[in-house]
Amino acid sequence: MNSPQEQAAALPVHWHRRVLMLAVPIVLANLTQPILGAVDTAVAGHLDGPQYLGGVALGGLVFSFVFWGFGFLRMGTTGLAAQAFGARDQAALRATLLRALMLAFSIGIGVLALQVPIITYVLSALGGSAAVHDTASAYCHARNWAAPFALGNYVVLGYLLGCQRVRLGLTIQVFINAVNIVAVLLFVYRFDWSIAGIGAATAFADFAGFVLGLAMLWRLRAHGLPPIALSTLFDTHALKRLVGINRDIFVRTLCLLGSFAWFAHMGARQGDIVLAANALLLNFQTFMAYGLDGFAHAAEALVGAAIGARDRHAFRQAVKVTMLWSAIGAAGFSVVYWIGGEWIIARLTDQDAVRAAAARYLPWAAVLPLASVMGFQLDGVFIGATRTHELMKAMVVSLVVFAVAAWALVGPFGNHGLWLALTVFMVARGVSLMVQVKGIERVVAA
Repeated sequence: MNSPQEQAAALPVHWHRRVLMLAVPIVLANLTQPILGAVDTAVAGHLDGPQYLGGVALGGLVFSFVFWGFGFLRMGTTGLAAQAFGARDQAALRATLLRALMLAFSIGIGVLALQVPIITYVLSALGGSAAVHDTASAYCHARNWAAPFALGNYVVLGYLLGCQRVRLGLTIQVFINAVNIVAVLLFVYRFDWSIAGIGAATAFADFAGFVLGLAMLWRLRAHGLPPIALSTLFDTHALKRLVGINRDIFVRTLCLLGSFAWFAHMGARQGDIVLAANALLLNFQTFMAYGLDGFAHAAEALVGAAIGARDRHAFRQAVKVTMLWSAIGAAGFSVVYWIGGEWIIARLTDQDAVRAAAARYLPWAAVLPLASVMGFQLDGVFIGATRTHELMKAMVVSLVVFAVAAWALVGPFGNHGLWLALTVFMVARGVSLMVQVKGIERVVAA
């Protein structure tokens, strides 16, 4: 069997160029996200006590539900925009953007109105000590004020990805995260806002990024289109499709986040040190996920455009080339983590007990990229094709597999069993999607 590199070389060179031109800026943009998360973790890790690391970990999970749980706004917008872009329909592109922004701000206002019960309930469900809960609550209430703008940023990014304007997406993401890093250092060390300063910095950066995104969208607007009619904006069929796609992705995302929430809960039951060590190692998974998502996002844009243009050959090439490059990237992450993982851990915390615990479970962080790559990449294929119902069903199946594995393995093997269950979950994601890919290809016109 040929190596991934040899298989990649056998495909048309221009497809490699197209994929890399889309994926590399997205990878760079995405890698700024875990760098930010690592900065937050490092700042919290150098505060006095493990409860601050635990607070950032649990607070981040709350926003995995509150903000990332609404990541369908980015994904759904990318799929719809990519198909309109492939069909060269500027009016549909504009309508897609405006509908998605309306939905984002409606949800964001709702999150603001319900912030106290949401934060209280999710923190209670996640577990952890009283000290961790107090720090996590301070972080969450400071960060939550940017909810409408954070969700609006998902739409802006999704639209730019769908239109294959990835460099503009990179610019916005780098800007948001640069503002965030400067603000977190200022708010924590200059203003002495402690854990709340970390959350406030993220909120401020989300607002600044949305303002920049709106300015970019205004400059990109199509000229010569008539004013959009309310009947078009609120078209029943289009709204039903938008809601259906976003509902499916929302359920899929809840299942994904539920698995990580259960992972954190099971770690918290083993003490604050294990919780903090798992939080450090999940930064490794986050780095890898954001990096490989660059190829998944490229698949979203290219698959969506191929379906909009009804080009089966383009669909096949998009799937093959993005999958090969994603596999190469996953292998690279695994090697880096295996060789340099302990060095990375030492940069993230100076607490000896947390370092030792993280080093004990480090091999799992090195295995996960290889276990995760197929599921990550096929997510992009199904989102670009707007085949979100199949995506949702596959994630539900994978969550059930994870729950059974965790129930069977944590008791006899402790935290090693918990990491093994997470690895099984990642493999199940890829397998459950792979068996459905042919169904998409059959409906793309030759």
